[in-house]
Amino acid sequence: MASILDLLSSDMGKQLISGASTQTGQPEDKTANVLSMALPVILGAMQRNAATPAGAQSLNSALEDNRHDGSILEQLSGLLGNGADSNLLNDGAGILNHVLGGNQQNVEQNISKTSGVDAGSVAQIIKMAAPILMSVLGSQKRKDNVGESGIGELLGSVLGKNTDHDQSLLTTLLDADGDGSVIDDVAGMVMGGNKKKGGLGGLLGSLFGK
Repeated sequence: MASILDLLSSDMGKQLISGASTQTGQPEDKTANVLSMALPVILGAMQRNAATPAGAQSLNSALEDNRHDGSILEQLSGLLGNGADSNLLNDGAGILNHVLGGNQQNVEQNISKTSGVDAGSVAQIIKMAAPILMSVLGSQKRKDNVGESGIGELLGSVLGKNTDHDQSLLTTLLDADGDGSVIDDVAGMVMGGNKKKGGLGGLLGSLFGK
């Protein structure tokens, strides 16, 4: 299936960027930067969680929830047209709390520091994005009849990881020193000066002109 990079540059991605920009009052280019940093980290965190049987079971159950069956992808103009629907934001808050746990604030602050978008706006943007991301995954899960044992592969396909570098980068983004904590400059590694051609950072930088 399409990688997260393709999704962000699609009509759906543009609707998300526009809606999140309206919700927060941030320029669309800065909103796009925030999403390009946050989505791979959220996906990477999901994949790490799904590496354990309990984590795979939990994510599989969440994707089978009717809220994440993909139907909202056909309703984005209504849900995002004048900002974000409150139910969407509430669902997003729950998803992020489960996936990122105690690391959520660190992620938001680091993305804020690098993007120049205040942390409150970053929090709103990724709350909007999380249910849409889950709906993309849930839709694909149903389409391909993916069971619990295939959740990790499904996440890998959305991440679009084609190289060992991409995999190691995402691991580093989530935990630089192996202590279970998100690194101090997650966004800088994705969008900053250390981009490597062919890796996730380079692809994101190319997509958003950074």
